[in-house]
Amino acid sequence: METLTYDIVVIGGGPAGMSAAVEAATNQSLKVLIVERENRLGGILKQCIHSEFGLHVFNEALTGPEYAERMLNTIQNSGVECLVDTMVLSINKDDSITVVNAQSGLYAIKYRALILAMGCRERSRGSVIIPGTRPSGVMTAGAAQYYVTIKGDKVANRIFILGSGDIGLIMARQMTIEGATVLGVAEPMPYSNGLRRNVVQCLEDYDIPLYLSHTVVGIRGDARIEGVTVAKVDADYRPIKGTEIDIDCDTLLLAVGLIPENELTRVAGIDMCEKTSGPIIDNRMQTVRPGIFACGNVVQVHEFDNNIAEESRSAGHNAAQFVVGVKE
Repeated sequence: METLTYDIVVIGGGPAGMSAAVEAATNQSLKVLIVERENRLGGILKQCIHSEFGLHVFNEALTGPEYAERMLNTIQNSGVECLVDTMVLSINKDDSITVVNAQSGLYAIKYRALILAMGCRERSRGSVIIPGTRPSGVMTAGAAQYYVTIKGDKVANRIFILGSGDIGLIMARQMTIEGATVLGVAEPMPYSNGLRRNVVQCLEDYDIPLYLSHTVVGIRGDARIEGVTVAKVDADYRPIKGTEIDIDCDTLLLAVGLIPENELTRVAGIDMCEKTSGPIIDNRMQTVRPGIFACGNVVQVHEFDNNIAEESRSAGHNAAQFVVGVKE
């Protein structure tokens, strides 16, 4: 099995991984590599067309693709190497990772410092346990965003959304702009979990109802979803009988939270935090395993990309300091 060697390896080419790699590469004597499982860098940024990115990094309000492109240009000028279409299978005890891709098959990459930046994934229907049938048309908000923005597909005509965090709110607006009818957004909490400006700009400006203290209690349909049943919930988030509302729709979008992507971290035996579902880190963004750092949504789910950029640069800087043997 072939083995490559780098000073710093970054797992994940999203906003956190790119920021960490660029910062680490400011020490031009270090050889830095980003390993990304998709065919190009950018992560979730590639499908986020709203202009709320880059304010603290580039002093401009950029869309996700614009922000990703700016970061990619910075990476190309920094000398960071990128390995795309490559899956990391394991973090090994001998300071190496095992990867696989179609070009070279299975091989190992040695590192002197490793930065975990795998991001997060969406909670699915199984996470919220909605009763009913299992027809097509029930998908996460991020999946719908991918189909619409990246693939150019129209995923629905009549949509209902569960979850009023910023992702759910932004998707309500985007799907309306794409020509679909958004029938409403249900939120189990008595208030929206998104920014007030997103409630105004994404719902109120488009006359989309927000059902606070409500949740989806049933799904109807066989081959394709035909409707959902929404009910009011009490203070313990239990559905209140007699408050059910049937809403006919052909799509249910789930915006019910994110989970840090830490399967690799757990298998590597790195101590985890129960509250954040991310690795335990110190003030240098270093895990309990010396030389392994973490940043971005893999540590905890962040509300704003600017926070991700700041802590990711810290991880990149400290990983570089670890490699050259400087202790602050």
